[in-house]
Amino acid sequence: MTDLSAFIAELPKVELHVHHVGSASPRIVAELAARHEGRSPVPADPEALADYFAFRDFAHFIEVYLSVVDLVRDPDDVWLLTHEVARELARQQVRYAELTVTPYSHVRRGIPAPAFCEAIEDARRRAEADFGIALRWCFDIPGEAGLPAAEETLRISLDERPDGLVAFGLGGPEIGVPRPQFKPYFDRARAAGLRSVPHAGETTGPQTVWDALRELGAERIGHGISAAQDPELLAHLAERRIPLEVCPTSNVRTRAVARIEEHPLRHLVDAGVRVTINSDDPPMFGTTLNDEYAVAARLLDAGPDQLAALAREAVSASFLDPAGQARIIAEIDAFVAGR
Repeated sequence: MTDLSAFIAELPKVELHVHHVGSASPRIVAELAARHEGRSPVPADPEALADYFAFRDFAHFIEVYLSVVDLVRDPDDVWLLTHEVARELARQQVRYAELTVTPYSHVRRGIPAPAFCEAIEDARRRAEADFGIALRWCFDIPGEAGLPAAEETLRISLDERPDGLVAFGLGGPEIGVPRPQFKPYFDRARAAGLRSVPHAGETTGPQTVWDALRELGAERIGHGISAAQDPELLAHLAERRIPLEVCPTSNVRTRAVARIEEHPLRHLVDAGVRVTINSDDPPMFGTTLNDEYAVAARLLDAGPDQLAALAREAVSASFLDPAGQARIIAEIDAFVAGR
């Protein structure tokens, strides 16, 4: 595994399912907590964050996640978070990432939408210059906040329309948050040229994935692992070549999957479904994108060539322009040929 780990560490990659706030490193979370000490339950000690990020279940994960969101209180916090997330991804040879960003959560905490978008855009441009990584945004609805959050997320997406915005999504808990209610918002976002990438089938069954496909026009599915329970859905995903954004460690840490050995990744791949490997909220789950490729290697009994194929699949499933995709795939090919 040592040689394979070295291969993974240097393999050029893209990341398609990674959350903006959820990607804050312990160092940055602790720095933000120290800025707001006494007004947050989040520890200002990076060492204490491992215990704080021990989740009982998905509901507890959302509770903890929102407490970290509360630390981002002004545009300077937004800029710092964004730039540092890009730094961490670039260290793992990530060339391109589509970050899931939840502007509603920050706007309702007092950051004006124009200032929020200006901060992430300035950090995006600086990160590309500093680290050679291209960032794009998926603005997602926090499902637990309901239709008012959907309306506001759509308004921000269409009124502000930052240059890096490529997609419209839906995150948060799935249980008790039916996907069909969000159809009008996805219809309007898609009509405006944004791509549809809702979460579905993470902590609920295959019907949630069907709803995301039929009602929300999903072009990729965030997680989607419960599709493994439905042969008809697997066949549909394979035939339509609809990719899943799979995050193995996340699924175990939020108790969506009991043990990593029970993860359905192999079943999905064997069924011919397009699969991409992602990290979701890496510091919160004690992982990295490199670690997730190592987990995938174990689950799939995969070697370097298969892992490179997964990296290419993520590139082709991205919303990067064809020329940009071709550049990264050529870089992957050159790396594999030269190893």
